[in-house]
Amino acid sequence: MRTIALSLLELLLFIAISPFFSGLITKIKNNIRMRTGQSIFQPYYNLAKLFSKGEVVSDTASWIFKAAPFVVIASTLTAALIVPLFIVPGSMPRLGDFLALIFIFALGRFFLALAALDTGSSFGGMGSSREMFIASLVEPALLLVVFAVSLRYGSTDVAALSGMHTVTVSSLMAAGALFLVTIAETARIPIDNQETHLELTMVHEAMVLEYSGRSLAFIEMASSIKQMIWFLLIAGIVFPVASPGPAGIAHLAVWILWYMTRIVIIALAVAVLEISVAKMRLFRAADFLGFAFVLGIIAVVCAVLGI
Repeated sequence: MRTIALSLLELLLFIAISPFFSGLITKIKNNIRMRTGQSIFQPYYNLAKLFSKGEVVSDTASWIFKAAPFVVIASTLTAALIVPLFIVPGSMPRLGDFLALIFIFALGRFFLALAALDTGSSFGGMGSSREMFIASLVEPALLLVVFAVSLRYGSTDVAALSGMHTVTVSSLMAAGALFLVTIAETARIPIDNQETHLELTMVHEAMVLEYSGRSLAFIEMASSIKQMIWFLLIAGIVFPVASPGPAGIAHLAVWILWYMTRIVIIALAVAVLEISVAKMRLFRAADFLGFAFVLGIIAVVCAVLGI
């Protein structure tokens, strides 16, 4: 019972904290551009507003359109249970590994793309085709990252990434490839732009254009949680931390502060990248993710060589 309670507590923390990092990235971008911009807590206001609104559903939509938001949020929350938020020994059961994480995210992506096609909207069809094109480039690079990590740590268990370990060339190359994959998976510039509704450029926004109210809130919440999961995976490779053990309250507070600071550093890197480069054309995404694939190959070679 204690294990289940701690797992549910970490799940609630994922839900509570993840929108903060979306607001943080937007705030950092506005500050660098010397603009006031929205509040760092704006994602929370948006979610509260969406949950309080009604929904408009197309007459041509089937059960797939209505069920997709629940599948997306359920798959994302399941993935959050696999990734440890705070490393406390025995805090959660081992529900899966890195490979399971990829398949769980693919389930949510499949249903969201299918729901976008379900309404018969031209924007939805365009967004679905673009999403599947990007996914076909993302998954090979991601699998190479998993292969390199498994060679380095001897396991595909996500918890193995989060414990204290030595940072090597192979882990840095794997983290670099995972960072580029994260940009694509979280619909960030230069692959996608979350702040636009221009039909020639949007990918993720085109798929959710028909959603409103509670369903849209579930999808937006799932996106924030998914983003935080990817940030935690990168942080586990680049900034390894050891379990706090039976330490005092002050030591535990410092440990938790550093644990979350790692994600802030990655959020800062994402914000700087977004304002430093322009949104690229769709077919240039193959070059971007091809570079991630090359980094994955280098990571695998370095892991085989033991460096």
